[in-house]
Amino acid sequence: MTGSAERTGRPPAEPVPLGLPSVGAFDEHRPPSAELVSDCVHCGFCLPTCPTYTLWGEEMDSPRGRIYLMKSGLEGEPMTDAMVQHFDACLGCMACVTACPSGVQYDRLIEATRAQVERRHDRPTADNALRTTIFALFPHKRRLRAMRGPLRAYQATGLQRLVRRSGLLERIAPRLATMADLAPRLTRRERLPGRVPAVGARRAVVGLLTGCVQGEFFPGVNAATARVLAAEGCDVIVPPAQGCCGALSVHNGREAEAQTYARRTVDVFEAAGVDAVVVNAAGCGSSMKEYADLLQDDPAYAERAARFAASVRDVSEWLAELGTVAPRHPLEVSVAYHDACHLGHAQGIRAQPRALLREIPGLQLREIPEAELCCGSAGIWNILFPEPARELGDRKARNITSTGAQLLVTANPGCLMQVASALQRQDARIAMAHTVEVLDASIRGLPASSLGGR
Repeated sequence: MTGSAERTGRPPAEPVPLGLPSVGAFDEHRPPSAELVSDCVHCGFCLPTCPTYTLWGEEMDSPRGRIYLMKSGLEGEPMTDAMVQHFDACLGCMACVTACPSGVQYDRLIEATRAQVERRHDRPTADNALRTTIFALFPHKRRLRAMRGPLRAYQATGLQRLVRRSGLLERIAPRLATMADLAPRLTRRERLPGRVPAVGARRAVVGLLTGCVQGEFFPGVNAATARVLAAEGCDVIVPPAQGCCGALSVHNGREAEAQTYARRTVDVFEAAGVDAVVVNAAGCGSSMKEYADLLQDDPAYAERAARFAASVRDVSEWLAELGTVAPRHPLEVSVAYHDACHLGHAQGIRAQPRALLREIPGLQLREIPEAELCCGSAGIWNILFPEPARELGDRKARNITSTGAQLLVTANPGCLMQVASALQRQDARIAMAHTVEVLDASIRGLPASSLGGR
């Protein structure tokens, strides 16, 4: 592996622990497909779209380099620390999937590989401890809710500004500093009833995934989603028993954990009897649409998971399919729209949110340079790799400010937190909002100044 851990921000390599198989990187349980690996012709079209290759210029930190490592593992090479570092460093942004002229399914390859890594490789103690902490917190709504009080006090007392200005926490514990900086300014928690009735004639009955981070850190987004769906003629069902959808777990190779969350999600929304399950967080929607693959070996859930996955829609996708009927009031504002990777690359949803925004009178839509390049959030990647994530965030922030837009709009809580932090470092004065919050403001006749209170 070339390049130093200090420069890249990746954890240092440690010796391969005793007890792991010495031949062959992968076991027989769903290894990366040799057939899919062979689809890669190493043409290099993926290189300029890959965040880590853009940062470091290292072949093994490109999609085709990682596919080469997968091929080596399938041919008998052992799973080494160096190999795992390259797999771990992938953001999973799927920009390479969009760019690939050969249709290489890198998304399926990297998820299969990460599940193998999680089962078969022992990471350094500090890295294991961090990952354990993350997954003991973020997929659990009640634990996130318990953090709201201390976090609001940290923000309201000015302690956050003092700590940030001193730079002490960043020097002592950069990953903890990143988590503290990413946390959005918390507002009053808006509670949703179990059912929000359609305004006027009912056109559909939909279930709403409220999410973990979305629900606790961005409750206004869920409230806006319910109002917009109701205004467009949907009865909105918000099952109180819903929990984590498993997106963070599946994206990080925690297969069994992700399957547990997926089964519960299928159960809850099946019981709700809805026409579609609407999602307003790109990473969640991307994973839920893949439940058929995740649960394909479970005889009790395989068919149910496939039906469920076929019913999942991003909110912009659903509104585009349904057709909008609620009147839009003018919003005199210039908007830079940021494609969340798991919406644009993973789900292929780009035209729908732009079309919805263009329906709003007075709104000017502006495109962001290097739109295909990830902002550096990537689920928990910005916590695991704070230094390169900051580089990517700062690059995205510069591209956003170059548009001269007054408002940045995107469709994922991770992107909102990552970009907000980067814009703040550059002292850029640009408001931020979720796509559905802009639609909600237009439908309700609110001014543009009501948007971006974070």
